[in-house]
Amino acid sequence: MAVDYIVIVAYLIGIVGVGWWGKRRARSKSDFLVAGRRLGPLMYTGTMAAVVLGGASTIGGVRLGYTYGLSGAWMVFAIGLGLLALSIFFSARIARLRVYTVAEMLSLRYGDAASIISGVVMWVYTLMLAVTSTIAYASVFDVLFGLPRWTSIIIGGAIVVGYSTLGGMWSITLTDMVQFVVKSIGVLLLLLPIAVVKAGGFSGMEARLPHSYFSPTTIGGQTIFTYVLIYTFGMLIGQDIWQRVFTARSDKVAAYGGTVAGVYCLVYAVAGAVIGTATKALYPTLDGADSAFATIVKHTLPTGVKGLVLAAALSAMMSTASGALIASATVANNDIWRRVKALVGRSPEAGTLSDHDEVRTNRLFILVLGIASIAIACALSDVISALTVAYNLLVGGLLVPILGGLVWKRGNLPGALAAVVSGGVTVSAFMVVKGVLANEPIYYGLGVSLFAYLLVSLVTRPTDAAVLDAWRRRLADEATAPVGTDARAAAELDAPAAAL
Repeated sequence: MAVDYIVIVAYLIGIVGVGWWGKRRARSKSDFLVAGRRLGPLMYTGTMAAVVLGGASTIGGVRLGYTYGLSGAWMVFAIGLGLLALSIFFSARIARLRVYTVAEMLSLRYGDAASIISGVVMWVYTLMLAVTSTIAYASVFDVLFGLPRWTSIIIGGAIVVGYSTLGGMWSITLTDMVQFVVKSIGVLLLLLPIAVVKAGGFSGMEARLPHSYFSPTTIGGQTIFTYVLIYTFGMLIGQDIWQRVFTARSDKVAAYGGTVAGVYCLVYAVAGAVIGTATKALYPTLDGADSAFATIVKHTLPTGVKGLVLAAALSAMMSTASGALIASATVANNDIWRRVKALVGRSPEAGTLSDHDEVRTNRLFILVLGIASIAIACALSDVISALTVAYNLLVGGLLVPILGGLVWKRGNLPGALAAVVSGGVTVSAFMVVKGVLANEPIYYGLGVSLFAYLLVSLVTRPTDAAVLDAWRRRLADEATAPVGTDARAAAELDAPAAAL
């Protein structure tokens, strides 16, 4: 085990070093929040795949495979489908908006009043997403090192908060590339084939397990439908995902790179379910399914390889945690705190803050929210439940007004506000009554949100023609001074970054 410990510690130190190196690039708000909008296809594909495949996708995907067999792939598969839909149908338009947050998009489409309430919903979602990834550290550290759960969370959380605070999106992007490579090697190329071989191949697994473990629908049609509603549609509207779209060098990079990342997610989904099924065949009586990933790694992999695969698991968790953390901080600062200050007359005039002030403020928000996510993670325990709460609130509250704004010109501000409030309240109420993991909250929440959006939009005045015209020009990339552009971006693009 000493060799494995050395591999893991070396990896963690290396990640901090890469994050520190990325600090040199974070010289403006655009650099810090969206990597200067300069990522080429390779880096964009890696960072997008890394952010969507986190602790819930890795630990949770193997857990579902352990519980349901191959049909346990559906949760992560739904994430991949969502990323494909986003990249093929929406990412080019989103990239052309050149904003920093989803709430800014809603502000452009409907008017400023839409941004605060949508910002609050999005902030809750991104913070909970950071918490779920932080929780996932414990399941690895606990089985491997025997550390107390809270110690494991603090160690992993401190590393993520550290490099995210240092360089913002540049540090996160660079560490994501390292994590993408390690995760691909550790999970897909090493753990997957070794686990299958140890379990006696598929014939060996079939001999040891019920036939239901090899059916694609064992998990249940209603559950599959719910996963599609929550995770596929959640990929279309999440701030953590959109913020990565904003980093693309062009709309073509966003469409192509995201499509490749989506296909990678589909492969990763199947791999996680197969690993979980192999674990069930080898260790059918584990105390908890959440320990399936760490158990298969600990007991089946040789020294050295074990350390690399566990580093891959940590990579998955850190990628999503860091992406969610910077998304949460961006929303909190740009969509909530800044507008609250404006309401009380304390907001500085536009353009008066220097790049240094902007970066410093965003660093402070990342640090504070990072500490908060660590504290919340110590109090919670179920990764899947926490992730479901986050996605239920996101999809139930924001899916209809966001997609409605992109495809239906008659949608207006009153309709958007009615959809956000009614959908969010309905989802929350049904989670209390039916339970967090029930299917009904998202069904009723989306239905009520859609009804409110259509009805209120049709019975109230249409969006002002000038607002719609500005929106159309922004979508067509005709605006003369897009929100969040950095005039130095193209000039500062160095040769290595350009090559990627």
